[in-house]
Amino acid sequence: MRLYYRFMRYLCQMGYLLAFRGRVFGLGRVPDDGGVLLVSNHQSFLDPVLVTLALHREGNYMARDTLFRNALFRRLIESLNAFPVRRGAADVGAIKEILRRLRDGRVVVTFPEGTRTADGEIRPLLGGSLLVAKRAGCTIVPVVIDGAFEAWPRDCRFPRARPIQVEYGEPIGPSQVAAYTVEDLTEEVQRRMGELLDRCRARRRGGQTRAGASSARRSMTAGMRTSASSISGGVV
Repeated sequence: MRLYYRFMRYLCQMGYLLAFRGRVFGLGRVPDDGGVLLVSNHQSFLDPVLVTLALHREGNYMARDTLFRNALFRRLIESLNAFPVRRGAADVGAIKEILRRLRDGRVVVTFPEGTRTADGEIRPLLGGSLLVAKRAGCTIVPVVIDGAFEAWPRDCRFPRARPIQVEYGEPIGPSQVAAYTVEDLTEEVQRRMGELLDRCRARRRGGQTRAGASSARRSMTAGMRTSASSISGGVV
């Protein structure tokens, strides 16, 4: 992981913990190497950051092409591994770029609902990105974000301080991905994401034990300490 990326991740982790009382669960389910497609629900503009801020690997992000029009913002997001995709069109160039990055063994984030949720629920998933995962022969990890919709709903100009949690589901390995049809794979990922969201909501309602909460916070804090140590070591 580049020092610059590690530093930016550390800043995001600080904001996540302080502003949103952030928690992360199931981090160990994300493979340490090889191509991985993180398939996440889409609740807010914060989501690309939330999905990867606890990972020990750099994330790669699809972003709508209009975000690249401003030169300064384009330089920022490209430095953080974002690449453009045209919404509402079959963007062959973007598909090739996803394939290239997955085959290079990178982590790529996708939001197959196609747009942010209007009510906090998970919309039907589009199968395009899952088809790419089949072609790339990579692992798929379902991910769910809970609380970001309340923190930054579509009708709010700025985010609000609300608790947010992220949970990673069990990975679907390359052989399993290959065995599914695209339709069955989409249905399976949707089912797993629904279960993750139900679990997150139950946890938010107080169903989680104190021990589980403490464990999650320790994991996140340990990651931040590692980041801080690495940053210090790189600067000296």
